[in-house]
Amino acid sequence: MSRRVVGITLDNLDHLPPRCRRCVYWELAPHIREQAEEFGETELEKEAWVSSVLLEWGSCGRIIYVDGVPAGYAIYAPPAAVPRAASFPTAPVSADAVLLTALKVTTEFEEGGLGRVLVQNVAKDLTRRGVKAVEAFGDLTGEADGCVIPAGFLQQVGFKTVRQHPKWPRMRLELRTAISWKEDVEAALERLLTSVTIKTAEPAVGGA
Repeated sequence: MSRRVVGITLDNLDHLPPRCRRCVYWELAPHIREQAEEFGETELEKEAWVSSVLLEWGSCGRIIYVDGVPAGYAIYAPPAAVPRAASFPTAPVSADAVLLTALKVTTEFEEGGLGRVLVQNVAKDLTRRGVKAVEAFGDLTGEADGCVIPAGFLQQVGFKTVRQHPKWPRMRLELRTAISWKEDVEAALERLLTSVTIKTAEPAVGGA
């Protein structure tokens, strides 16, 4: 089974699940979202939002493929580019953080750890760009119809609550923490392989 993670672009935007492709829960202010839904223009609005963020800020999402099949996605952006964020009772997002608005693995690929892989890739991308942390509003109720990331998942992948709320806690992941475990594993593996190589290269005692 091969995995591949790529940035979201206008060329692969249609690889998002249809529901997400049409959803503008985060991308538009609530009253504008209602108008877009009424006139059936949400797909155009989503495309316009992605295009704008790509031009003004850079990569704003990741899609993970398993054997060439889209299996999940993550979307993130500066808080100023996410109108819905201001309406949450635990706003505002910290000035040094990027907001993770959506992260979802499709049903057929659940339980495979792909959500954690997506978080790792988001962390790598943002670390390269000098971002200190990622924040997200967690869902403790399930009332957001899947548009807000479950708080339980965020906690499992390392997010910590920075502002409590019975429904919508604001949670934060320090990016160094997000990638350090993988670096530690890779360093340990490198030490092991080096040790094996050295032992293998030692000359036989006593000669031929």
